[in-house]
Amino acid sequence: MINLKNLRDNPSFYKKKYKERFLKNSDQLVDDIINLDFSIRQILEKQQKLQEERNKISKELSISKDKKSEQFLSLSKKVLNIKNEIESYDKSLSEEKVKLNNILHNLPNVHLDDVPIGQDSKSNKEIRKYGNIKDLNFKIKSHDEIGLERDLIDFDTATKISGARYVITKGNIAKLERALINFMIDTHVQEFEYLEMNVPIIVNEDSMFGTGQLPKFSKEQFSLNTGSWLIPTAEVSLTNIVRDKILNYEDLPLRYVAATPCFRAEAGAAGKDTKGMMRQHQFYKVELVSIVKPEDKNNELERLTNCAETILKKLEIPYKVVLLSSGDMGFSAEKTYDIEAWIPSQNNYREISSCSSCGQFQAYRMMARFKDLDKKINYVATLNGSGLAIGRTLIAIIENNQNEDGSINIPTVLHSYMNGIKKI
Repeated sequence: MINLKNLRDNPSFYKKKYKERFLKNSDQLVDDIINLDFSIRQILEKQQKLQEERNKISKELSISKDKKSEQFLSLSKKVLNIKNEIESYDKSLSEEKVKLNNILHNLPNVHLDDVPIGQDSKSNKEIRKYGNIKDLNFKIKSHDEIGLERDLIDFDTATKISGARYVITKGNIAKLERALINFMIDTHVQEFEYLEMNVPIIVNEDSMFGTGQLPKFSKEQFSLNTGSWLIPTAEVSLTNIVRDKILNYEDLPLRYVAATPCFRAEAGAAGKDTKGMMRQHQFYKVELVSIVKPEDKNNELERLTNCAETILKKLEIPYKVVLLSSGDMGFSAEKTYDIEAWIPSQNNYREISSCSSCGQFQAYRMMARFKDLDKKINYVATLNGSGLAIGRTLIAIIENNQNEDGSINIPTVLHSYMNGIKKI
């Protein structure tokens, strides 16, 4: 959530930024916030004055000796009227706050100045590429073709059990999936000093609000009839560890990693990626979350992105890093790098990780704070990234390492995790 004081002090800045994020009626929204904020502060000021007057009269009444005098009765009546007036203002105040929060809670983060301005992915900026694309001198098959031919991937049974956009992996593909999780976790813990966490995959509404999934994206999430939610990413659980906390300066940075199933009701645009495992309602992902001092957020984003890239380098999968445009970023992000892996059957790079700095946006929503060196309270900065999405990494391995006979070479770094299996 944005800092209301900052918007109040510099509304033109926010109007410009929201226009650059292609937010509809951005000028009007900012004006509405300013007006509602002014109205609320006016009401509070009036209430305070009335309360002061009420307290003053009540003090007079308490020391009055003649409880039946005309003056006493008149003042008593005035106290009652003031009380009713305050209560009336309470109602107005509540209504104005609801209107204000309805706007604030649905406003995205403000992008950093080095983010390219554009409405969609067409304006994204390629930062770097890594690895050589293999020259597969035979007919390339997609991961689902290979999996179905070898009875290692089953979509039909998964559909029967759960519906569309679910999958069952079998045998050595299921083993490879598990090996990837262990390899990624070990790498992030041992090389990059993330703290491994095992977190809940069912969370409450406050947690979903804190990281920005609610209220704006409720239809894209899986809700339970208990009022709880299935996580779309472990970012929700990991980031909310610091919700409602005041950390010490020396506690930061905090770096967490977790492997969890993730659940997305939306699962992409209609008609897109309907074949295969590219877009599923349920999938595994290794998630990285950093909690840092605000001045460290830019360096931390580069570090976090490098952590995710390292996984692909070790797996020898070609990829590119793309800086997302203002209109293509997620709701809570102020700057995002997408890492896209080469997928041979599509002759294209596809997103396998998204690494974002959220600045203090989530921290404002979560009341996640720390004491600086002067013991002043400030809000932390939060970052998150996939390190990596397991299903899409599995796709990249299957397709980039396929042989003409349908077998799949296992990346060297995974041999020990596969109990010595080098080909499946």
